[in-house]
Amino acid sequence: MTKAILNPKVDFYFKAGKWQKEINLLRMIVLGCGLTEVLKWGCPCYTLPASSGKDKNNIVLIHVFKDYCGVLFFKGALLKDPKHILVQQTKNVQAARQARFTNVSEVIKKEPALKACIKEAIAVEKAGLKVELKKPGEFTIVEEFKKKISGKGGAALKAAFDALTPGRQRGYYLYFSAPKQSKTREARIEKSIALIFKGKGLND
Repeated sequence: MTKAILNPKVDFYFKAGKWQKEINLLRMIVLGCGLTEVLKWGCPCYTLPASSGKDKNNIVLIHVFKDYCGVLFFKGALLKDPKHILVQQTKNVQAARQARFTNVSEVIKKEPALKACIKEAIAVEKAGLKVELKKPGEFTIVEEFKKKISGKGGAALKAAFDALTPGRQRGYYLYFSAPKQSKTREARIEKSIALIFKGKGLND
């Protein structure tokens, strides 16, 4: 196993919350596969090392939720996953897949399958493979956004949205459609209008 090099910038993530034991074990497993630990989006993210020639290419990240903790594979859709440990978070998630855990025993039991997926994910990244994403026009536009761009002042908003890059449009489509409640979808749309007019995406 490759010697784990811990990044002190992400230590805080492993010292709080109810999933400490599980995510600390996941941390050792992921680092044991030869990845570099960095902090991205407030989470521990693991990239190819500089020696690979593809430094900073994201492979997985560790994150926690109320009911589980998990390892997210950025290009999980391309993995064979013979043990079926990966799940698609929602039907709109295209590339990423999660390996979810609810206790230490589950992490230990799934460790061999998790390592196999990580090694395959590294190979996929080194090979330069990409997930074929849907084009923005193939996504379902939520009714709340349809009303917004067809109502008063909607033409300007539609023009600004259409001027965004396909990747930024895709991000908004997924962001708007994720909530189950209409009120939450409307709030997300309102929150995003200023960014759309500035030509920015959710993560810019």
